[in-house]
Amino acid sequence: MVFNERIKQLRIEKKLTQAQVAAACGMTVRSYQRLEADAKPHYTGLLHLATFFEVSVDWLMGRTENRKVQP
Repeated sequence: MVFNERIKQLRIEKKLTQAQVAAACGMTVRSYQRLEADAKPHYTGLLHLATFFEVSVDWLMGRTENRKVQP
């Protein structure tokens, strides 16, 4: 699974709209829609998404199958 599929999966699991996620992460709805459509995230956007969804950046980027941030 790749980045755009993972953020969409997380959004659906939490029963949120694209607008809700965008607002919580400080981006426009259009910017978030582009991410779900396979645009590459900027580093700050990636950090905001990982923090909001409480998952690791590595998981979002497909580098690990472990969702949780390691202490």
